[in-house]
Amino acid sequence: MGTWDGVRERIRARGMRWTPQRRVLIEVLARADGHITGAELVERCREVDPATIPSTVYRTLDVLEELGLVSHSHRADGREEYHVLPDADHGHLHCLGCGASWEIPEPEARSLVRGLEQARGFAVDVTHLSIAGRCAACGPAAED
Repeated sequence: MGTWDGVRERIRARGMRWTPQRRVLIEVLARADGHITGAELVERCREVDPATIPSTVYRTLDVLEELGLVSHSHRADGREEYHVLPDADHGHLHCLGCGASWEIPEPEARSLVRGLEQARGFAVDVTHLSIAGRCAACGPAAED
């Protein structure tokens, strides 16, 4: 499991018990690639262990985020989405037409929020930057 090595001890160090449900969540996350919603994680865990409780999944995800193993953002529809083993901070673009989404690399996201930071002294967490709109294929030019 590579990066997931030692997660059991790290979770216990946070005062949480190592339960079969947490083990299943780690196994599911280790097989996941990129982004996944919390609901999808609960569903995949329940495929392995039908007794999976959503609150256990979400509490564990909070700790895993503190440990840097996942990060979360919000999709255009407001649902939480988790990025598994993020290697760099990034924001997201979401098309309201086709539902596609793309990552905004940190340097590009920083340039987008620079005006807010300068004008308001507000430090933006780009990992929570989520911009909804229409992609080139779904935009007004596509309707001609």
